[in-house]
Amino acid sequence: MKLKGSYYWLLLLIPAAFTTWYFLNRHEEKPLRTLAYFGKKRSFKTGDTTYHTVKPFLFVDQYNETVTEETVKGKIYVTDFFFTTCQSICPVMSSQLERVYQKFHGNKEVMILSHTVEPEEDSVHVLMDYARLHNVDNKQWLFLTGDKKHLYEMARKSYLLNSDEGNGDADDFIHTQNFALVDKERRLRGFYDGTDSLDVSRLITDIEVLLEEYRYQEKKAAND
Repeated sequence: MKLKGSYYWLLLLIPAAFTTWYFLNRHEEKPLRTLAYFGKKRSFKTGDTTYHTVKPFLFVDQYNETVTEETVKGKIYVTDFFFTTCQSICPVMSSQLERVYQKFHGNKEVMILSHTVEPEEDSVHVLMDYARLHNVDNKQWLFLTGDKKHLYEMARKSYLLNSDEGNGDADDFIHTQNFALVDKERRLRGFYDGTDSLDVSRLITDIEVLLEEYRYQEKKAAND
């Protein structure tokens, strides 16, 4: 059966119209999934929802430069705790973080903060050598040292990477293989086993998901 001319053109126009609509409205598409928030709290008085956030901090990196929460302002970042002379889990963790670093190398929205748990041993010079060992050639991956009590408090209270009790004194020691993913508002969005390559692959995927989440928010804000 032959189609009449008007019907023929209609069949051609419908797909074209749909394609045009899709490209004009694709900014409204939400990401397929979003990441959870850790430490979510709801006020019984106001009903408002708040989230655990990383506290302000003050450290020094391998370039002997001060690093604070302002350094990661507007950044997604991964954080861990290690020490350079570790011969067990730390070399594996740092090698896995090197995967993350190489994957997002040059992406100004992504950083890594690695904190030493032996600040008395891991000087700025030692941290620079360790950074070079892992092929770090920019300030996207920072190796941090500072006051031991402050370092340990950040690990336990801010990043929630260690549940052991301690006050950062001479006898205190943290040894954890866990990584935390922190968003641009310094909220915790994921935890990962840094010795498990599959879990680190999940971390890489989650960083991409989080980046897409922010892209959607920016597009939505621009079109409201």
